[in-house]
Amino acid sequence: MNDPGRRGDDPARLRDTLAAVGGELGLPRPGAVEALRAAWLDVVGADVAAHTGIRGLRDGVLTVVVDAAPWATQLRYRERELVRWASEITGAAAPVASLRLRVEPGR
Repeated sequence: MNDPGRRGDDPARLRDTLAAVGGELGLPRPGAVEALRAAWLDVVGADVAAHTGIRGLRDGVLTVVVDAAPWATQLRYRERELVRWASEITGAAAPVASLRLRVEPGR
């Protein structure tokens, strides 16, 4: 947590500290998941977005929930495209390596 702009006796900024701890826990940078959620509709389209949603991101795994198995199958076919898109949004500091799809009926 060395910040070159910080003197040794100055307290660390909370945002920087939380980002460092989150990184150690495999969490994305602050705002990354919100950015993915904000763009989801545009990426997958209204029909798919109505039945799916981003649950979270940890250790490079983007978890997406779906309300029925056929939607999971559709997203599985698009996994490479979605992983590439998510990595562009999250940046090099928190690249997305894979999707994890969870079926949650009635979500």
